[in-house]
Amino acid sequence: MARVDLAPGGAIPMHSHPGASETLLIAKGSVTAAFISSDNTVFLKKLKEGDIMVFPQGLLHFEVNTGRTSALIWVSFSSSNPGLQILSYGLFGSNLPSELIEKTTFLDDGEVKRLKGLLGGSG
Repeated sequence: MARVDLAPGGAIPMHSHPGASETLLIAKGSVTAAFISSDNTVFLKKLKEGDIMVFPQGLLHFEVNTGRTSALIWVSFSSSNPGLQILSYGLFGSNLPSELIEKTTFLDDGEVKRLKGLLGGSG
């Protein structure tokens, strides 16, 4: 189990855990959270104190503190080795060639270069 303190407006970026499902318990504050299923259905929920949400193993998900106060979130995983893949770093913080990113994301060359510069990628 892990504690997450999320400031107002703070976000946990789009990511996945290839080795585990994740369960959130909102102990304080309010959070907007979502995951995207394998058929691209978005499950978006505004969570408040006492609410629980489960993110299935391997699916992309995120959390944003949409409240006016800090949020306290307790997180647990179904495995001791959940793994972590942050989408933006996987694409733009890596050495994946820009041309391939452009073709697979439909972003133009300028935007890919800007994001790679921001996140430390090359190629």
